[in-house]
Amino acid sequence: MSASETSGSVVRRILLGSQLRRLRESRGITREAAGYSIRASESKISRMELGRVSFKARDVQDLLTLYGVNDEREREALLALAREANIAGWWHSYGDVLPGWFQTYVGLEGAASLIRTYEVQFVHGLLQTVEYARAVVARGMPGAPEVEIERRVALRQERQKLLIAERAPQLHCVLDEAALRRPYGDRSVMRGQLQHLIDISERPNVQLQVMPFNFGGHAGESGSFTMLRFPESDLSDLVYLEQLTSALYVDKPDEVGQYERAMTRLQEDSPTPAQSRDLLRGLLQLI
Repeated sequence: MSASETSGSVVRRILLGSQLRRLRESRGITREAAGYSIRASESKISRMELGRVSFKARDVQDLLTLYGVNDEREREALLALAREANIAGWWHSYGDVLPGWFQTYVGLEGAASLIRTYEVQFVHGLLQTVEYARAVVARGMPGAPEVEIERRVALRQERQKLLIAERAPQLHCVLDEAALRRPYGDRSVMRGQLQHLIDISERPNVQLQVMPFNFGGHAGESGSFTMLRFPESDLSDLVYLEQLTSALYVDKPDEVGQYERAMTRLQEDSPTPAQSRDLLRGLLQLI
């Protein structure tokens, strides 16, 4: 099974959850009542509707009955979605070093058709070289065993296969100049990273821009964020905000719209991709 199919299981989980929520609300049934019908809590129904847990076929069947879905074709379509949603993604094999909250993001990232991101602390994970990634992980986990560091680096490399996949997403990345000037590793590591950015920015599905210091204040004042868009029309855009021990997903249209406007302004205010490559070449000569 391909990475895109297993990544798609996360999207299917969210789609199924949203459909179950719409069915429940159309019947005027509370989450508490729905939970009672499947011998579960109100909070489990909430997690199911948000696509944050796997689905048991029996639970889906019982909920569909409660919601008055009696047409066999409609029931089977939703049950098939539940089966597909339970497919384990490739990243599950990295469960020893991958926090549960980040597993969801990796699945969503793999299913996205457009990834728009702004980074200020370091180069985005999809664009890191092996050496740079190792330096970032080692800096962030002082004293960690070498085997754990290498596992995390391997995970990052696995994620990067997304950019050269048959159905690779579009990646629009704005890197703050601070991320390029903050050293991780020695000079050779930073030189290799800058050259990699120059090279990968030539790919047709990668649009890389650098927000230079000399621009001054800009629309990315709130910090790093990532926007995900999916090919499925039923799934709205998401904004991913990573924190130290968890992550926040923003999906309310008005809030997503604010990030959309900030990202658009960052792209408009930054040098073009071609100009940004020149900026990268200039930084490379300084190292």
